[in-house]
Amino acid sequence: MAGRRHPAVDLAPLAGLQAPSLNDQRLDGHIAVVNIFASWCVPCRLEHPALMELAKDPRIKLVGINYKDAPEKAAAFLQENGNPLAAIGIDTTGRSSIDWGVYGVPETFVIDRTGRIVLRHVGPIDEKSLTMDILPVLEENIAAE
Repeated sequence: MAGRRHPAVDLAPLAGLQAPSLNDQRLDGHIAVVNIFASWCVPCRLEHPALMELAKDPRIKLVGINYKDAPEKAAAFLQENGNPLAAIGIDTTGRSSIDWGVYGVPETFVIDRTGRIVLRHVGPIDEKSLTMDILPVLEENIAAE
């Protein structure tokens, strides 16, 4: 998927939170990080602190796709651990995530302002992957403005 435009997105919001739905308009024109996660996913829970840190950067838009999850469990997970996501779409069937090429969670994509996927990270984000992989790509895209 790297180098291609992100798949079309039009997902309903996660009920129980004050976060808006996820659609193309929330991605296009922004440097965005799309995190595909589930409350039942242990690695997703492990990467959550890194996402909370990433969300502090006002230059990027961190959004999420909730994958094959019970909406009430996903909302409870984010309420308990903090919600770093500016928008959240639910993908209860997994169909939208398949369009992204996802075969497991978590997966994370960095999108440039034109909507092009510039990085795909498979697996949980940890301090090393954040500082060595994701942040350099974000900084490069921010500097290109």
